[in-house]
Amino acid sequence: MDKRNNFSSGAKWEDIVGYSRAVQIGNQLEISGTVAVDEGGELVGKGDHYQQTRFILEKIEKVLIKAGFELKDVVRTRMFVTDISHWEEIGRAHGEFFQKIKPVTSMVEISKLIDSDHLVEIEATAIKSN
Repeated sequence: MDKRNNFSSGAKWEDIVGYSRAVQIGNQLEISGTVAVDEGGELVGKGDHYQQTRFILEKIEKVLIKAGFELKDVVRTRMFVTDISHWEEIGRAHGEFFQKIKPVTSMVEISKLIDSDHLVEIEATAIKSN
């Protein structure tokens, strides 16, 4: 079996809840649900679906790079949104990162996220070609 590498963001919740920011096994990287919270724990883009989505995707790109992957390695994204009527703003931000890569994706409306100011949460899967 390939070695498992866990990547941490340093958030206190990782130890409390028992999860990693990302987990790599072999050429595959799974990235946890990501919201628009900066390293200081502050929300970015309050009330703005587009800005939150862009910030989230920037965070995802940073963990990809830390793990030795690139955006082009992303094969799936899953977007959880609290108001699907803002799909165009969310989709526009997603397209700015993935328009040429075109991973498979889902955008699902959910009733709420852990904080009512979080409008979008995104997970990603990346696979590096051998």
